[in-house]
Amino acid sequence: MDALPVVVTAWVLWLRLTGRLAWPVRRAGLLAVFVLCWGYLALYRFDGVDGSFSAEMSWRWTPTKEAAFLAARAKDQPAKSPEPAAATAPPLALQPGDWPAFRGAGRDSKLAGVRIDTNWQAQPPKELWRKRVGPGWSSFCALGGRIFTQEQWGEEEAVVCYDAGTGAQLWAHTDKARFTEIIAGPGPRATPTFHEGKLFVLGAAGKLNALDAQTGKAVWTQDIAADSGTKVPVWGFCSSPLVAAGVVTVFPGGEEGKAMLGYDAATGKLLWSSGKGRVTYCSTQLAKIGENEQILISTEFGLTGFEPASGKVLWNFEWLLKDEMARVVQPTVLEDGDLVIGTGFGMGIKRVHVAQENGAWTAKEVWSSRGLSPYYNDSVAHAGCLFGFNANFLACVSASDGKEKWHVQGYGNGQILLLADQGLLLVLTEKGAVALVEAKPDGCHEIARFQALQGKTWNHPVLAHGKLFVRNGEEMACFELKPAEQPGASK
Repeated sequence: MDALPVVVTAWVLWLRLTGRLAWPVRRAGLLAVFVLCWGYLALYRFDGVDGSFSAEMSWRWTPTKEAAFLAARAKDQPAKSPEPAAATAPPLALQPGDWPAFRGAGRDSKLAGVRIDTNWQAQPPKELWRKRVGPGWSSFCALGGRIFTQEQWGEEEAVVCYDAGTGAQLWAHTDKARFTEIIAGPGPRATPTFHEGKLFVLGAAGKLNALDAQTGKAVWTQDIAADSGTKVPVWGFCSSPLVAAGVVTVFPGGEEGKAMLGYDAATGKLLWSSGKGRVTYCSTQLAKIGENEQILISTEFGLTGFEPASGKVLWNFEWLLKDEMARVVQPTVLEDGDLVIGTGFGMGIKRVHVAQENGAWTAKEVWSSRGLSPYYNDSVAHAGCLFGFNANFLACVSASDGKEKWHVQGYGNGQILLLADQGLLLVLTEKGAVALVEAKPDGCHEIARFQALQGKTWNHPVLAHGKLFVRNGEEMACFELKPAEQPGASK
């Protein structure tokens, strides 16, 4: 697609400039232009696209990022792998300040009870460590002094545990599986989930594992593609597992009644299958609506609420997408319990009010807006506003009516983390910079920025125990963020 306009333009220019030459010469020239143009462009390798669908190209003879990682890993790998924690060690337990799942404890990219120093010019974030990482778009699960993520190691999918303070590998669990596609490349898409001593992880090819979080040893394994009777979707299985009411839920897509699967968290036994929808790259999400906890999922049909223990469909909000178009972003839960469902490519967002009336659930549209149109960039709600992305514009809309407050460029197709106590958006931009933006409706006020990573960055950032963890498909890094001084503290 990139080469054809170049070749056609060169042909036209040659014909315009050689009008007085004999046709044999002009034909020979056309052939030469064809060979030179296509031959030169064939020296490039297509490495995917960014969030704006701009091609990323490299010289064909240079190693891919994955090949460079594997070569470095083979060189640096110690002769003896680090010993895993002893089987007799106590199981890991959730502590205050941990980040146990995709987008945090509430799976909403909100962090309360934490205040950071925002004067990064005087006190910039301190880099604690940086290292190469296998390709993939997984984020982190952070637990005490450990972090967990997923990577592609050649022909194996790896779940890796690192020391949060040093970046040293503590253990790795690998499965013979590989997924890759031309746009985003190879690697797992989902993020590990910690629950009661276990780590629940889903590979891009469909393998669902429950691992001992202390040692990395497998407790049980299931294949969600086989259990749902579906094939691996175009962009791989992306659903970060959710544990609620003792049930692990993931969304593989499949025939009606098998779109979502629920497994016993202790044994891995398939307890139920439910719902409809073949195309989604969202994760299941827990929300409290009224007095009821429900599992939410966005699909091409719209938004659905399920009962966690049984998988019973409670309600549906229909917003149909055609031609196998997929939703990618999580539903946003507003302060009053209403929900917002988003769709990319200019289709916008809808606010949905869910209520129980006379024993039956209803889901009704409150408003629709094109002030946000998120493709794969999740939004956050704060102080009566929604902050997210409209294509590659960072934007703010009113939660009450959906009207746009502001939008700006400069962040690519990034990801957001809300520091609720300070009313700040921590934005990890598509090019690897980290910025602090005030979460206010009167305009985009950026107060600090630093470059954390290089290259295309689509992974969600994590902030746990004063450390900021960021990664992309090439590298990961950890930065110490200084806490804000408490009012009245002595200097």
